[in-house]
Amino acid sequence: MISQNIIWKTDINDAVTASAEKRKPLLIFFTAQGVNSQLQNEIFATRDFEEWSRKNVILVKLDLSDPSASDAVKEQNLMLKNAFGIEDIPQVCFSEVTVRKGKTSFNKLGLIAYKAPGVKNWISESNSIINPE
Repeated sequence: MISQNIIWKTDINDAVTASAEKRKPLLIFFTAQGVNSQLQNEIFATRDFEEWSRKNVILVKLDLSDPSASDAVKEQNLMLKNAFGIEDIPQVCFSEVTVRKGKTSFNKLGLIAYKAPGVKNWISESNSIINPE
């Protein structure tokens, strides 16, 4: 069952605000045109992921090849990619965010890429990253 109800934020600043309000970590999906779409098709497009993500995370999609993004946004996205140590895309980074006195700090919780097979394994691994025992 393909889910169309997932809303991805594409501006990290909006996501930071939502994360602070809802007290949920960010799931930052680093992607670009032409990358392998398994993660999107086999994980993000599922109802399981939709339900899990709604409860657990703020979804952020940073397309590093987006031609409509401003230079400032492109630069910011690249800085985030480097700060989180993202080497291969597509890649997902989980991060907590704190905003104090107008300054945003990211606390990287972990990275996860596409893992076969299936969404249940992916969610289970993601849960162990965002809710370590």
